[in-house]
Amino acid sequence: MWKSDRLRLRKMETKDIELYHTWRNDMDVMMMTSPSLDVYTLEETRSFVENVILSSTSSKSYIIVELESNTSIGVTSLINIDRKNRNAECIIDIGQKESWGKGYGSEALTILLEYAFKELNLHRVSLRVFSHNEKAIHLYTKLGFIKEGVSRDALYRNGRWHDIVHMGMLKSEYMLEDGNKKR
Repeated sequence: MWKSDRLRLRKMETKDIELYHTWRNDMDVMMMTSPSLDVYTLEETRSFVENVILSSTSSKSYIIVELESNTSIGVTSLINIDRKNRNAECIIDIGQKESWGKGYGSEALTILLEYAFKELNLHRVSLRVFSHNEKAIHLYTKLGFIKEGVSRDALYRNGRWHDIVHMGMLKSEYMLEDGNKKR
């Protein structure tokens, strides 16, 4: 699969279910990315991975592997892939909390965008981010995503309502950024 100096993306496999399950049930990890904050049994996670992630014809999910230690640190995906209109939504979760703040999210998304635009020839990649996740919004803006809209008060966290921010990037914007070596 695709890689950078520090990371590589490899297809998610059934052997990743237990590790993914720990990330999926870690409230610190899910607080910034999961709207539901449910706790899942291992069987529910297994069913989700096998029936939704691995069997999907409209998504591609990859484990983020840190090369030096050969450690799986998170997951990134292209979901809702619309081949006719060449669109997809991207998702990223750095599940290993000790890997937070080291630039892995930026690096993994850069690899995923390279794959999305240059290999899959997508025209547009979008994402949704919670308005209280200011670090992620800063990262996505730095990578070239543009704020396209807001779902107001769509998320209830810690006794308060938060917006969900919709962002997107077109292939032409990506290629312009890529050609100018801004990444």
